[in-house]
Amino acid sequence: MEKRYFGAQTEKAITNFPFTFRKTPKEFIYAIAEIKMAAARAHAKAGELDRDRAQVIVTACDEILAGKHDDQFVLSAFQGGAGTSNHMNVNEVVANRATEILSAKGKALTVHPNDHVNMSHSTNDVMPSALKIVNIRLSDKVLGACDVLVAAFEKRAREYADVPKLGRTHMQDAVPTTFGAELMAYAEYIKRGQKRIREAREYLFELNLGGSAIGNSINASATYQGHLYRELQKVTRLKVRPAKNLMSQTSSDTDFVFISQALTALCADLSKMAGDFRILSSGPRGGFGEITLPELQPGSSIMPGKVNPVMPEALSQLYYLVSGNNLTIEHAAHGSQLELGVMLPVMTDRIVGSFTMADEMIRQFSLKCVAILIANEERMKELLERSTAYSVLLNPIIGYDEAAKAVKESLASGKTLREVVLEKKLLTQKEFDKITKLK
Repeated sequence: MEKRYFGAQTEKAITNFPFTFRKTPKEFIYAIAEIKMAAARAHAKAGELDRDRAQVIVTACDEILAGKHDDQFVLSAFQGGAGTSNHMNVNEVVANRATEILSAKGKALTVHPNDHVNMSHSTNDVMPSALKIVNIRLSDKVLGACDVLVAAFEKRAREYADVPKLGRTHMQDAVPTTFGAELMAYAEYIKRGQKRIREAREYLFELNLGGSAIGNSINASATYQGHLYRELQKVTRLKVRPAKNLMSQTSSDTDFVFISQALTALCADLSKMAGDFRILSSGPRGGFGEITLPELQPGSSIMPGKVNPVMPEALSQLYYLVSGNNLTIEHAAHGSQLELGVMLPVMTDRIVGSFTMADEMIRQFSLKCVAILIANEERMKELLERSTAYSVLLNPIIGYDEAAKAVKESLASGKTLREVVLEKKLLTQKEFDKITKLK
């Protein structure tokens, strides 16, 4: 760090929160800088901030967005005060860098972190608004990752559309199905998860920016607010808008709970699929062995040749992480009191972590598991033939009671249900083949 642009309030925060916990996500810092840029332009248009100061504030924010000052944002993600420390970190860096630019131009002006960069602002309207901007972008990434996974599942479903296999309920033999149908169902899981995320995402476009400390817009003029959102839309390229009631969005953080819960529901389905893959690939000789997963790495330090389902295991762990984060986010939102949702720092860390990890893990699972798994068609056929699943197809032909007798005889004798039905002359081979051929 050649220069220190942060100031006294950041220094105090370093002392008060000297944690080795993760640093504040840079995406969040950048969103705050975007807000400061838009606000400077809005204040200039409102005639509340001189052009010289407004221009250098914008320049300093541009530099932050270009990553030139990443080393200036040094605070732990874990801190108190609704994120005031992070907010002032940005205000100070922008102000000191802007003052330096003015000095280089020979202008005897200073930019104050509170009076100018923070004009008409409060931590309480800036930080939730910045987090919503971040969440819109991160949710878009997850939705894109889901598109990749859906495409992978649908492609494999078409490849295996006619491959018969045993369908199971309660972990017991149930009815015949196809592997293609099973994979297509997984694709639909993801599509429904995307739909939930998109619905929750819509609430993120409503910001409390302009509400100042408690949402009643103290020290934020109507003229400034009139320009603010137009400028913010230009900077962020997002159709953000003021909430109908700014106080409601300052005192409640449940929009973040909603989007987190939508992601958690998606990850619950992902984990369920991962569990299915682990079961279907179990073995290779002592388990189901219906699919073969790619051999990505050795599975054991002691058992030679063992290969583990590492990608499904990682996908399940994504759910554990996201669901734990979701509980933290829910509690943090519940921790709001009176006019302020105060527990934003931990909420920011958890929700950014959830979406970032989900995006990365879903893409890896698509690429290194779904796209290259192998269906062991002969094994699927073998297990289906040895099962009692065909009995449900016999019901309309020979009746439930007669089919149940055939099942019991099959289990007692070790013969397949097909063999029992043919030996008892309940159906001919042609008739049996016809009713058991899956459409």
